[in-house]
Parts: sequence; structure tokens; C-alpha cells
Amino acid sequence: MKTIARLSLLVLSASLLICCVLPAAEPRPLLTAQTESGELAGWKSFHEGKDVKTGDVWTLGNDGVLVSKGSPKGYLYTEKDYGDFVLTFEYRWPPNKKPGNGGVLVRMRGPDRIWPKSLEAQINVGDAGDFWGLAGYSLDGPAERLKKLEHPQFGALVNLKKVKAAEKPPGEWNHYKIIADGPTVTLVLNGEEVNRATHCEETPGKILLTAEGDEIHFRNVRISP
Repeated sequence: MKTIARLSLLVLSASLLICCVLPAAEPRPLLTAQTESGELAGWKSFHEGKDVKTGDVWTLGNDGVLVSKGSPKGYLYTEKDYGDFVLTFEYRWPPNKKPGNGGVLVRMRGPDRIWPKSLEAQINVGDAGDFWGLAGYSLDGPAERLKKLEHPQFGALVNLKKVKAAEKPPGEWNHYKIIADGPTVTLVLNGEEVNRATHCEETPGKILLTAEGDEIHFRNVRISP
């Protein structure tokens, strides 16, 4: 019995040592290159209008800044599905222009539409940090901040308001972190936790950057397990 106990202790010690020595997975950049035809590596796009190409709405500059001119409405979406992850990115409303609407949607699945079934991390000016469950996507949170409604165009919606305002003035870069961990999804804006949703649907899906009629800039979009 003593031999078995010593062996078990050695195995546990080795496991702990491996966990301590192995480095955490490095965040992987999701915006890497744009072809001459305007397509973005690892992404596809959907638009309201016909015959609209990715490059007609989205432009990745040499400085790594992705500019969405905002119209026609639609979105970029990842070719891969993601379930649990940490997604970080920066966004800003362009200087000297009126800020507007935008969002990042996660765990999207189902047909393309405005807007598809997914969980939205809101970017709308004044509302950054809100959650929206779109097209029947379910989530939960404190009753005093939770609202459910039916929309004639967008279907069943769930809104979970942020706990505090943390966005910077238009023209300045905001740092956003989305932590999807099973049924819990947390939003951190400019270093402050602004929202946490529970009982979220866990099925993996696409990650989307939206174009909602207003110019918006993204950079340093990275993901890690």
C-alpha cells in the first residue's frame, strides 16, 4: 500500500510540474492578410445587398487596422467555429465622425441573416458592455438588468444591461475582452468587468464583426483557448 501511495504521489507531483512548466497558449491573431480581391484570410462575409464583396465594406490597412465603412449592413464571420475562448480586440469610432452602432457576435450558428442566432457583445456608443441574445439565443443574468422581448424582424431577443460604463470617448481605442467559458460569458472593457451572462448556450459557432451603418475600426483581434 505504501508503494502505491508513493507512486500516486509521484504521478501527482509530475502532473503539477508539467502544468507549471508548460506555457499558456499564446493568443493567435485573427486578422492577418487581405487579398487583392478583398477577401480576408480565415473570414467570410455576409451583406444585405446583392453583389457586395468583402472588400467593398472591409479594408485591412498596412498598420493592422481593419476599417468597416458600415454599409451595406452585414458582417465578417470566421471560417472556424469556437466554443470556449478568450477573444481580445481593440475598437474605436473614427475621429471627427459621429459614433454609432456595432457589435461582436459569438457562438453564431444557423443561416445568415440580419441578425443571426448568436450572443452579441454590444459596441453601440453608450451601450458598450451590454449583452444581446439574438434570434432566440438564450442567456440569463440578474433580473433587474434582464429584459426579454419579441421583435417583428429580429425574433426573440434577450438584453442584459452592463453594470457600469467603461467606454472611452469617440476617437480613442477601447480594449475589449470576451471570455467564453462554458455557460458563462464575461465582458471586460478597458480593464473593468462590465457584464457577466450565465446559462448561455454552449454550442460552438462563428465569431462575427458587424457592419451596422456606421464606420468603425478594429485592430489586434486575437483569440486563445
